[in-house]
Amino acid sequence: MELVLDKNLASPQGEVLHLEPMKFLRSLLTLAALLSTSLHAFAAFEDCKDLFPRQQIPVSTQAGRDLCFDSFAIYYSPQDKKPIYTVEKLNKEQFSTPHPRRSNQFYEEARLPFSERALLSDYRGSGYDRGHNAPAGDMSNERSMAQSFSLANMMPQARQNNQGIWAKNVEEPTRAYVKRAAGDIYVFTGSTGNAGSIGRSRVTIPSHLFKLVYDPSKNTAWAYWIENTNEANMTPPISYQELVQKTGIDFQIPGIDDAIKLGAITAEPLKKQGLKPLIGGWYPVFFDAYSSSKLNGVIENIKAGKVESIQVQYDRNESLAKQIVLQIESQTNLKVSLMQSSPPESATVTYERNRVTLIIRSK
Repeated sequence: MELVLDKNLASPQGEVLHLEPMKFLRSLLTLAALLSTSLHAFAAFEDCKDLFPRQQIPVSTQAGRDLCFDSFAIYYSPQDKKPIYTVEKLNKEQFSTPHPRRSNQFYEEARLPFSERALLSDYRGSGYDRGHNAPAGDMSNERSMAQSFSLANMMPQARQNNQGIWAKNVEEPTRAYVKRAAGDIYVFTGSTGNAGSIGRSRVTIPSHLFKLVYDPSKNTAWAYWIENTNEANMTPPISYQELVQKTGIDFQIPGIDDAIKLGAITAEPLKKQGLKPLIGGWYPVFFDAYSSSKLNGVIENIKAGKVESIQVQYDRNESLAKQIVLQIESQTNLKVSLMQSSPPESATVTYERNRVTLIIRSK
C-alpha cells in the first residue's frame, strides 16, 4: 500500500514548501493533538458546587480538568498528572458513623483521556508513595472510600512524609478539629513545585504539599505547608494570604483576605470554548469471582439509562473480565472498554491479583 500526499504547500508569503510525506503526516497529527487537547483555566464543577464555600470555585492560572466525586472534587492537571487541588466539605456527623474498610485498590481514572492519566506502573519502583490528596481516612462510606483510590487523587509523596508527618501532624489534627467544630469545615489539599517526575507518564513530583482548613462559622482559615521530603520538619501553620501567594490560587474565601488579587486571570467558561466538561458521578464495582446478581444489577442500571460508560480493568483474571464484557455487550447496547493493568505492591499493601474492577460512569 502506497501513501500519496500532496507535498507542495504554500507558506504565508506565497512560497512553496516541500515536505517529506512522513514529516507532513507527523505535522498534521501534532496539530490535531493540540487542537483536541485544549484545556481551560476555568473549573465548572457543575455537579458538585456544594462542596465549595458559598459554591464559589477557586481561581487559578493553571489549566486543568474538573472531576466530581461523591464526597470530594478534584481540579486535575493533565500536564503534571496529579491534582492541582482537591476540596472536601466535612462535619462531625460524618465521623460519628463506623469508618468503612480501607479498600487499598488503586486504579487509573477512566474519565480522563489516556494521555492525561497517571498510570499504576508510573509509581512502581519509583520510591514514592501514592499520596492521597482527599484522604481515605476522611471517607464515611464504602463508595467514597473506593473513589478516593483513583490515581487522579494521588501525588508522588515521599514515603516517610506520607506515613509520618503528613498523616500524624496534618491529616489527623484536621479530622480532630472537624470532630469538635459546630458546622461544616472546608478542606483544600494540593501540591506545588517541581522536583522531577516518575514513570513513563512523567508524573510531576511536587516540592511542597499544602492543606487549607476553613471554618466559616468562625471566619478563620489556616494552612499547613510541608516540604515533600522524608526529612521534612513540622512548621507552624501559615496564613491564608501566605498560601495564596505561594500557590497562586485564589480559593475565593470571603472576608479572610480580600486584598490579594491574582491580576489578569482570564477565566473563559468551558462551554464557550466548545469543550465538554469531564464531570459526572462514577463508582467502582469489584468482582473477585463471577456474581450473576452483581452483574445483573449493573445491566439493569444500563437498561434503565443510568450508565454513561464502563471500563473493565483486570490484572491476571482476563477470562473473568472478558466474560463480564461479553455478558454486558450481549444484553445491552453499551460498548465496554477493556484494560489490563498491574498495580504495584509495596511493603504494606498487597492486591487481589484476580480481582476485576468495573469503573462505571453514571449519567
